[in-house]
Amino acid sequence: MPPPPGPAAALGTALLLLLLASESSHTVLLRAREAAQFLRPRQRRAYQVFEEAKQGHLERECVEEVCTKEEAREVFENDPETEYFYPRYQECMKKYGRPEDKNPNFAPCVQKLPDQCTPNPCDKKGTQLCQDLMGNYFCLCKAGWEGRVCNKDVNECGQRNGGCSQVCQNKPGSFQCACHSGFSLASDGRNCQDVDECTDSNTCGDARCKNLPGSYSCLCDKGYTYSSQEKTCQDVDECQQGRCEQTCVNSPGSYTCHCDGRKGRKLSPDMDTCEDILPCVPFTMAKSVKSLYLGRMFSGTPVIRLRFKRLQPTRLLAEFDFRTFDPEGVLFFAGGRSDSTWIVLGLRAGRLELQLRYNGVGRITSSGPVINHGMWQTISVEELERNIVIKVNKDAVMKISVAGELFQLERGLYHLNLTVGGIPFKENDLVQPINPRLDGCMRSWNWLNGEDNAIQETVKANTRMQCFSVTERGSFFPGNAFAFYSLNYTRTSPDVGTEITWEVDVVARIRPATDTGVLFALVGDNRVVPLSVALVDYHSTKKLKKQLVVLAVEDVALALMEIKVCDSQEHVVTVSLRDGEATLEVDGTKGQSEVSAAQLQERLDTLEKHLRKGTLFTYVGGLPDVQVTSAPVTAFYRGCMTLEVNGKILDLDAASYKHSDITSHSCPPVEHATL
Repeated sequence: MPPPPGPAAALGTALLLLLLASESSHTVLLRAREAAQFLRPRQRRAYQVFEEAKQGHLERECVEEVCTKEEAREVFENDPETEYFYPRYQECMKKYGRPEDKNPNFAPCVQKLPDQCTPNPCDKKGTQLCQDLMGNYFCLCKAGWEGRVCNKDVNECGQRNGGCSQVCQNKPGSFQCACHSGFSLASDGRNCQDVDECTDSNTCGDARCKNLPGSYSCLCDKGYTYSSQEKTCQDVDECQQGRCEQTCVNSPGSYTCHCDGRKGRKLSPDMDTCEDILPCVPFTMAKSVKSLYLGRMFSGTPVIRLRFKRLQPTRLLAEFDFRTFDPEGVLFFAGGRSDSTWIVLGLRAGRLELQLRYNGVGRITSSGPVINHGMWQTISVEELERNIVIKVNKDAVMKISVAGELFQLERGLYHLNLTVGGIPFKENDLVQPINPRLDGCMRSWNWLNGEDNAIQETVKANTRMQCFSVTERGSFFPGNAFAFYSLNYTRTSPDVGTEITWEVDVVARIRPATDTGVLFALVGDNRVVPLSVALVDYHSTKKLKKQLVVLAVEDVALALMEIKVCDSQEHVVTVSLRDGEATLEVDGTKGQSEVSAAQLQERLDTLEKHLRKGTLFTYVGGLPDVQVTSAPVTAFYRGCMTLEVNGKILDLDAASYKHSDITSHSCPPVEHATL
């Protein structure tokens, strides 16, 4: 039977029971290691009393004299400590001699042997204290350490991330919470809170700073990109990205695409690609094969030339139906050379005028009603004996006595030259100059009793020689042609003789067939377009599809105004420019300015410089071959239009140039208006 426990063990056991009893009022379940960590410090306090007694007993039995193993057992009162102590006790005697040898190192050597913590077997870094046990020891670990000798780090981050909200950083015997970039550790040492980088005005430099959870973003306006190196917003060159199908123009923060309007192209709704310019209003374009259009040759040369030769004296007889809105021009010429005998039947101020020259003597006679009202009427010219008789709808309006015959004898034959829609010589050789260009139409003609059947076949084969079946007053632009004038927009002020003023006032009455095209423009040297008024179907800055009239100086829009282009109605576009002022109106409603007051004045100064050079041409209905970026619109206008510039109506017959496809004074109606 084992010996009864000693007083120290008994007291330790009692203390343990007492501690357990005191804790029994709480339902606490501890793991084995935690229980040991909890109980052993309490055991040590119980041992301390008996350790002092044991040291005194050991001093008497084994230091002052030699003790046997049984005597050592009586000191320790247990086998484990005795088995640990006695071999080491013998080592002390071998090293320092027996007690009676009185070696001063012998006593310290023996006194330290019962203490299992000397030398300290526990890891110095991880141990709070070493507890001596019966032939054993216990290492009480510091927080964050574990293991027999407290040399193993506890990875606190392995459980619930150490209680950290973001980053847990394990360290020897400890851990630390950290935060991701853009967050800072809160005062509790565990949670992370966002850092508002935008409170620092230098974070984004010139850009706008937007705080984000754990980060921030530097924002720029559309069309710009942020440079983190320079901390500025830099323009994006969209043209380098191939945004446009044809021509691209980059601008700060934006870009514009341009299509070749002169080739019938315009921007598509996506504002990047191009599409065809198609009519949105159908005009009645049918032509009559039995009609002859007199205005085909802008040069004023005749559209028909006939030469008659007779064996016998013959008198002129001409009859035809005629229709026009043009107030001036030549219907036909009959006779010989300019210095011989001839007559010219024309219009001046809407009335028939006859110029004639016989034997070198010229005369002019005008009479009858105004006939440029667009209605068909029958006109006849008959050469009687010593008289020329002119009738309108069978009513004689002129009877002029003459001294000779129009057919002239030459080399045995009687000759007569007859030209229609022009004269065979220069207009200055007339009795009184007249603009020979006549936008008129003939039908049912009869020259010398029908001896001219070849004319009908020629007209039938050439549509450009045919008239519109139905016409209205106005000028028709076919969408592929223009006219231009040489006009002056500057004048010397009557008050101050040396001061030059300028003004550009334009009134355009239009009935468009398409939503895109140039109405009016000034074009200078090097194909620069200082001023333009045009129809456009998009807002360039807002990149929005909308039917508009645009007033621009060079490529900068000064004003815009909405217009219902495709409603088949006539609209009045009014433009007025002078120093410090630029206005655009459509049907009496003023357009919206697209520039600031300073920008407007700068643009007007640019226009004035061009006007003062005096080398500008006024273009109507289109532009010459200019760069597509020279103006907001370069497409040809299609539809009816009459123009008034600085108070004067522009007569296309008086233009410096007019394409032959443009009708000066007649325009086809829209289809729904056809009877």
